[in-house]
Amino acid sequence: MSPAIKKIVLDVLKPHQPPIYEFAMRIEELPNVNKVSISTQERDEQTETVKVVIEGVQIDYDEVEKRIVELGGSVHSVDEVTVEKGTQE
Repeated sequence: MSPAIKKIVLDVLKPHQPPIYEFAMRIEELPNVNKVSISTQERDEQTETVKVVIEGVQIDYDEVEKRIVELGGSVHSVDEVTVEKGTQE
C-alpha cells in the first residue's frame, strides 16, 4: 500500500463566520476525513487564526485546502503531517 496522509495540522486564517464548529463539520464531510479538531489561537475584529487538526485514512490535502478556501479561509502553514504506509483502517 502506498503512503497516505493520516494526520495534518494547519495554521489557518478564517473570517468569524462560519463559526469554528461549522468550519470543522464542513471539513469533516470530505472523503477519508474521520476527525477534525479546531482551536482558536488569535482573534481580531475581522478574522481569527485557528489551529486545525485533521485525522483520517488517506487525506487529500488539495481537497482540504479547497474546502478551507470555499469557507473563506486561507492556509498559512502546514505545521505537522503524519504519513503512513502499509496500514489499513
